[in-house]
Amino acid sequence: MKFPFLRDPESGLILVNIEIDFRFELKMVLDTGATHTTIDSNALYLLGYDLQESIGRVEIETANGIIETDVFELESFSSLGQMKKGFQVQVYDFLAHGIFSDYNGLLGLDFFRGQHLCLHLNENYLEIIQ
Repeated sequence: MKFPFLRDPESGLILVNIEIDFRFELKMVLDTGATHTTIDSNALYLLGYDLQESIGRVEIETANGIIETDVFELESFSSLGQMKKGFQVQVYDFLAHGIFSDYNGLLGLDFFRGQHLCLHLNENYLEIIQ
């Protein structure tokens, strides 16, 4: 399946829309360098999630060192024609750590597990092959 994507004119980041629990839409950055999908805790809070109800915590390595994130399991998580039930995401407070962005998180490689992902950067589309 082929999906067109937008690229941020300044940064060149690949932008994708995601949907959480069949109700909420967010804009995220497709990050092929991110092992796991990460959502800003402020966005999750504004969607009505209780941030005290994480299912655990994990340490992850970032470009700025090791950080600790909460883990949440979402009822459903959809993007690019793919839907995952019971999808686990890492949740991190972007604002508290000086990250100011127009995007609500990073869509990581865990979302594409078991599939082939091909980016066509000249034509701004990606292809997902089952």
